[in-house]
Amino acid sequence: MVLVIAALVLAMVGTSISRNISGAEMRTAARKVVASLRYTRTRAILSKSEQVFLVDTETRKYQAADRKIEELPEGMSLELNTARSELTSETAGGIRFYPDGGSTGGNVRLEANGRVYQVNVAWLTGEASLQRPED
Repeated sequence: MVLVIAALVLAMVGTSISRNISGAEMRTAARKVVASLRYTRTRAILSKSEQVFLVDTETRKYQAADRKIEELPEGMSLELNTARSELTSETAGGIRFYPDGGSTGGNVRLEANGRVYQVNVAWLTGEASLQRPED
């Protein structure tokens, strides 16, 4: 009987840990997207030229200005809401940043295992901020 209870406790702990790891991956991915958006905005200001943060929702990849392409972990979905003029196809587009720090605005939504993070970009200031819509 003791062994059965111990096995059940270990099974519950294992499930709890796996959820936390997925939650940590989710937070890390969302923070990386925020950092990439902020980097792209900074590049636009410093180079005094427009820079674009690119997103491909089909392949779950994104790219900051002058940086390598990043891919989200398997099982995580990506959604982009941006100005129509910044869409390059049905599954790809970008958020453009201007030399004055402004942008076309929009948001990037990350979802996995029922968890959702949304990265908002203000059009006037170009500021990127992270939020969980459930909050």
